[in-house]
Amino acid sequence: MGLKFRLTVMSFMQFFVWGAWLITIGTYCFNAKGWTGAQFGAIFSTLALSSLFMPALTGIIADKWMNAEKLYGILQICYGIVLFFVPQVNDPDTLYYVIFLAMIFYMPTISLSNSISYNILKNNNYDIVKVFPPIRVWGTIGFIAAMWTTNLTGSKANGNQFIIAAFAAIALGVYAFTLPKCPPQKSISKDASMIEMMGLKAFKLFGNVKMALFFIFAMFLGGALQLTNMYGDSFLDDFKNLPEYANSFVVKYSTIIMSISQISETVFILTIPFFLKRFGIKKVMLISMIAWFLRFGLFAYGNPSPELLWMIILSCIVYGMAFDFFNISGSLFVETTTDSSIRSSAQGLFMMMTNGFGAYLGSKISGVVIDKYYTTAEGKDWHGIWLSFAIYSLIIAILFAVFFKHKHNPDLEVKH
Repeated sequence: MGLKFRLTVMSFMQFFVWGAWLITIGTYCFNAKGWTGAQFGAIFSTLALSSLFMPALTGIIADKWMNAEKLYGILQICYGIVLFFVPQVNDPDTLYYVIFLAMIFYMPTISLSNSISYNILKNNNYDIVKVFPPIRVWGTIGFIAAMWTTNLTGSKANGNQFIIAAFAAIALGVYAFTLPKCPPQKSISKDASMIEMMGLKAFKLFGNVKMALFFIFAMFLGGALQLTNMYGDSFLDDFKNLPEYANSFVVKYSTIIMSISQISETVFILTIPFFLKRFGIKKVMLISMIAWFLRFGLFAYGNPSPELLWMIILSCIVYGMAFDFFNISGSLFVETTTDSSIRSSAQGLFMMMTNGFGAYLGSKISGVVIDKYYTTAEGKDWHGIWLSFAIYSLIIAILFAVFFKHKHNPDLEVKH
């Protein structure tokens, strides 16, 4: 088995073990368990909380004390074991802690899987820039395959989605021990302060107005990034309560419909060099924000009827642009505007602001808002929910266009 193929398997499974339940946990909590928006928002926020500290901690362990592939394998096995307990939990407060523990084990494996791939490819003299992207694309394919598996096995509204992920995660953990060794690089000095070890030196970038604005907008947009992961499948599944849509394709295969979003990601990621060269980083990020406005707005007015189904499909297609354009162009902005000595830390700060603080606030606040303003005895007002998210995204886009200043340099932005 070739090295590239072995890393492709790891990439595929890395996101399969997450995709099996990430998109459908909202359907499980809302439609199967009948829990409130605030309760579900708290549960989903554990993804963000664990992202604030676990990747940095495991990075230190892999840098100083333990082989990265072994640490990765242990974390995946622990993640799988915890998931086995999820179907046994019948109250949201307990599930909060169970999912939090699962995320403590899982979230650092995302960055670890990248580090392992980079390490193995470098040691075997592969061109990372050329070889890694085709390997990573199989991660998105794995996520899509997991969503389809959950839907086609009838698991989207029950605990089997977690069992599917659990078995796959344990298998991945065992598989990780067969990968080439990635020993500690001991790149962290013994005399390094805790601030340096945690990658917190990049916080000094907040002293620069332009960078501070960028990170603040990254946090606000991070609040929108997980909203469709949280509520998208539950929204489509809820159409079963309307007699005219109860047996529609959208209701039966809601998770497969949602997977169009991930398929779109794989397409739009290929268009980024063209858009960056033509429009520049600021305009590409602005296009992303407008795409988020369209993503939510199309959901607000779409339904499974033949006349309006196109809105749901187009919303899923637009998602690829919304997600890729901000994450990749934002990462590129950090790469081209920060000093090399803190570049890795700055990238970590970008992820912390979007997937950490932003996602946490988005998860918690959206759950409370849905409970207070958009939930009645008859159910959820999905039109109002998506419309409020759309307005939020539009306001962020307008403020970003007005206040964030960045001059387009096509050569610098595309080379990186």
